[in-house]
Amino acid sequence: MSSESLALLRKNAGEEIRALAEEHYKHDLQDSDRDTLKSAAGKIGTHVTIGSIVGLGLGAFLAFRLRNMRLQMFNAFRAHEKPTHVKFADGREEAIPDITPMMRPSRLGDVAAYTFFGFGGLFLGGETGLLTGSASASRTITRDPESRKRIETAFRRFRADVLRKEANALDQKKGVTELLGL
Repeated sequence: MSSESLALLRKNAGEEIRALAEEHYKHDLQDSDRDTLKSAAGKIGTHVTIGSIVGLGLGAFLAFRLRNMRLQMFNAFRAHEKPTHVKFADGREEAIPDITPMMRPSRLGDVAAYTFFGFGGLFLGGETGLLTGSASASRTITRDPESRKRIETAFRRFRADVLRKEANALDQKKGVTELLGL
């Protein structure tokens, strides 16, 4: 198995693509286009950060509410009179075990609730922030039609160059085993 089979371990392809993108960024765009792209990227980052913080707070709030509901249910169950024996038709009686200690909220349950609700809120908030940030960045880029046209042209040229490089890399491989890295 080749080290290039895992995206995490690929180093050269990322550097080549980054250098190619930087070249298109410098030569195909004007200063105002670069400023527009920087502004759009900043908006995405801001929205994701705010969304993540709000999501984390919402997750913690919901975990707190869940913990309080579990505690109220436990207290109501503990205070309620429970049967201690069951009497069968043939006259025998069996004791019912007290399950109150098993229903008591635990620290482990609290940690799990805060952890999972926190991660869930972080994920949900971050993804929502990414969507709203992408929409805001799109509006920023499409605000000026001339700038939009130049940015789209530069992106098309960049993608074409990346695809050419990938095609050349595929053409240089001789067999299926070399292509797959086996």
